[in-house]
Order: sequence, then C-alpha cells, then structure tokens
Amino acid sequence: MVSIKGRRGRLVAAAVSALTAGLALCAFTLPSPAGAAGAAGADAFGGRAKPTVVLEHGAFADGSSWNGVIAELRKDGYPVVAAANPLRGPASDAAALRTVLDHIKGPKILAGHSYGGTVISAAATDDPEVKGLVYVAAFLPAPGETALELTNRFPGSTLPDALDPVTYPHGDGGTATDLYIRQDRFRQQFAADVPAGQAALMAAEQRPIAKAALEEKATGAAWQTRPSWAVVTTRDLNIPAAVQRYMAERAHAHTTEVAASHSVAVSRPRLVADVIEQAARATAR
Repeated sequence: MVSIKGRRGRLVAAAVSALTAGLALCAFTLPSPAGAAGAAGADAFGGRAKPTVVLEHGAFADGSSWNGVIAELRKDGYPVVAAANPLRGPASDAAALRTVLDHIKGPKILAGHSYGGTVISAAATDDPEVKGLVYVAAFLPAPGETALELTNRFPGSTLPDALDPVTYPHGDGGTATDLYIRQDRFRQQFAADVPAGQAALMAAEQRPIAKAALEEKATGAAWQTRPSWAVVTTRDLNIPAAVQRYMAERAHAHTTEVAASHSVAVSRPRLVADVIEQAARATAR
C-alpha cells in the first residue's frame, strides 16, 4: 500500500518534469526576433552564399567613408570590398573598377556614393554577375551626360563656392586641375550631420577629383538594364535632392529618402546597409 505522502511526491515530480519539458519545447520552437530575421535572410538566398558587396567611394572621400557600412554588412554576413576610386574620369575609373569586379567570383551588388554612382553605372554594363546597383546620394547619368551638367539641372548645390582648385603640370606638357573642398568649409558643405571631430579628419584625408572627370560624358548606364536602389539625401549641398530624385525616378529605382547630408554613409551607416541588403535579397530570387 502506497502512502499518501509518497503518491503526492511522485505527482509533484511528474508535474515539474512536464513543465520543464514544455518550457524547453517553447524555447526551441519560438525563436528570438534576431533569429527570425536570420532565418528570413537565409531563406532569401536559398542556402546559397550571400553576394559580395562592392563599395565605390566618390569625390572628396576615400574607402574609409564606408567604414560604418562595412561593419554593418559584415555583422550580417556579407562579404565586402571597398574599391579605391582613382577619381580621374568615368571611363578610366570604370576600367579600374572592372579589374576589381573581375577578381571577385559569384554574384555582386555594387553601391556607389556621389561620383561613384557614375563609375558603377559604367563598370557594371558588361558584368552579368552584378545583380543590383545601389546609388547613395549619387549620380545616375545617362550616356552623354556629365556630373557637372546633372548637378546644375536643378538649383541648390553650393559646392562651387566651397572648392579649392589645385593646378599641376600634366605629363603631356600642359596642366590639369584637381578639386578639393576647402577644409574650413568641408563639414558644412559635405558632412553637416557628422560629428565635428570626425568631419575634420575626413577633410584632412579627402582625395581630390580631377576637374575633367566632372566634365567627361558618361558612356554606360547599367541602371537601364539592372534593378537599382537609391538613397536620396534631402539636406545635400553637393547634389541637390531634386537632382537625385530626378535621376532615381528616371531609373525606376527603389528610393529611400533621408534628412541627411551628402555623407550619409558616414552619418547613417545602418540605413545605407539596410538598403544594400534589400537589393541583395530582392535580386537573390
């Protein structure tokens, strides 16, 4: 005969065991939000490797302008390459970028900032592995257009008054001109929403663009045949928002607008990374 005390003990033990198993099952079957996002990302690529994101900087910047975006993309499992842009002219700069693209195997997403948009538009025309284009406060020129022409299509750019031109002897016996932004005007003109100390470093590290590059006509426009995304910066003093909207609408780009300066990749790296990842997921299907 079993005592009442022993029976109760076994009942309590059974109840605890059942509750523990139920909690374990819940923990196993109900993923965290982060886990759900990871699963959704994996589904988008069907178990395949994620595309390589190739980042092309523009004038008055260098590869470090993508540092925040690179950190976000790598955190989400994307391989990333920030290419060095010579800033000499659309044709030669696109040729330089193609050498980088040719070295990268598999699908690629290209993102260009500012003048870098002109370069990715030309470089991607002959690469079937480029699945999508992302324009970050960038030019989307049609063949025959120049960056200078597009900038002046609508009012709002204050860049000409902030420039510091430097003329130097050219190899053919003539001269050429490089353009910098004056360091005392850099933050206001280029990076108004970036902390002052960081903007000062960016001003000191800026790479000049050849004046001729802004006057050279584009010859390729990959956005005419590839899906594209655009980040339009509404507080941009380099490329007015009206110009960015005009180009994005013409390209039928998926557009995200943000109240940011021209240096949106520095001030809003998560937003820029999100748009790049949208392009990656949308073109994986």
